[in-house]
Amino acid sequence: MARLAVLSYHTSPLAQPGTGDGGGMNVYVRELSSALARLGHDVDVYTRRDNNQVRDQVVVEPGFRVHYVTAGPPTSLEREELANHIGAFTDAVATLFRCSGTPDALHANYWLSGLAGHRLKHELHIPLIMTFHTLERVKADLFEGESEDRAFQEAAIFACADAVLASCGVEAEEFVRFYNADPSRVHLVPLGVEHAFFAPGFRPQARRALGIEGEEAMLLFVGRLQALKGVDLALETLIELRRRGRKAMLAIVGGPSGPDGRSTLAQLHQRVQEAGVIEHVSFVAPQSHQLLSTWMRASDVMLVPSRTESFGLVALESSACGTPVVASDVGGLMTLIEPGVTGYLIGDRSATTWADAVEEVLNPERSTTMSNAAVLAARRYTWRAAALSLTSLIDDLSLSGLVRC
Repeated sequence: MARLAVLSYHTSPLAQPGTGDGGGMNVYVRELSSALARLGHDVDVYTRRDNNQVRDQVVVEPGFRVHYVTAGPPTSLEREELANHIGAFTDAVATLFRCSGTPDALHANYWLSGLAGHRLKHELHIPLIMTFHTLERVKADLFEGESEDRAFQEAAIFACADAVLASCGVEAEEFVRFYNADPSRVHLVPLGVEHAFFAPGFRPQARRALGIEGEEAMLLFVGRLQALKGVDLALETLIELRRRGRKAMLAIVGGPSGPDGRSTLAQLHQRVQEAGVIEHVSFVAPQSHQLLSTWMRASDVMLVPSRTESFGLVALESSACGTPVVASDVGGLMTLIEPGVTGYLIGDRSATTWADAVEEVLNPERSTTMSNAAVLAARRYTWRAAALSLTSLIDDLSLSGLVRC
């Protein structure tokens, strides 16, 4: 069995998704680490300590531990500030390795962790596996970028990583197109879904559990409140449906994230007031991963209007609950949703077009069929399958030489 060191520098896998820097990556690291541990591997996740209330080590389950590493002040930091403490984080992780032994492989998540992984790979002579989650040049192409320096650093990590994981074929193609990645080092490892939680159920009962009354069609948005996730378009879709006379409501589950998070939330509240839909829009605090499934079962349609999305875990989890998805025609969403069968993919950002798609999903002659098809499509995605793919990759890397920068 392998010993795997997972680097998740900027956010803990135990942090609440949907606020701050917590999102799909938190779920990915936690669920994949858990699945690996259940296969018999030893998995240690290293993350930066952002408060003084956590212990140095948390045992999540047998074989899966999270280590909180001091690097910079023990408080939440903006992304720009986080970059200043990667060196201290890397030094601390290297010290922990000297105490507990060198792992068989490194798995870095997000480019900031990749910087640490890049250095540790060369110091310890162990393979580096990389999952980027988001990429600067892809974001710049579809929305807006952050910095060319980040893109330069990502390219350096691509050139050095022994394996780069792609969640779907679309993402793998983006690696080659935007970063000239070596296709032989790009490995397809789709994400999974915890079917014990995310499964179909009785919608009226789910609504009663959440205290939702009335017969209005329920639209759902789940994610961080920031411009990149397109929550404003979800709201405009609800407004358009109400303008048409459709009895509908929207639940927005998530919290502000990033430098534009607070302003995004303020703009949403202002727009709700201006449009006179205050009684039909609910702002819900981020929910635990287990409770999120109840919101999905209670909804008639999930909206995923992201401007870019490497995979789209929320869309997969919604499908597993039997809730059709209307999503942007970008990234991994294109592989998760079969238009007209499990939901719809929209290529523009017109609220009219999105409302048309929602109307199609709500059509009684179509909704049940789409719901059943979504459940069946989601069944082929499991975290165990992802863990088995990663296990096979680690075995292969142990038999080959390291990629040289």
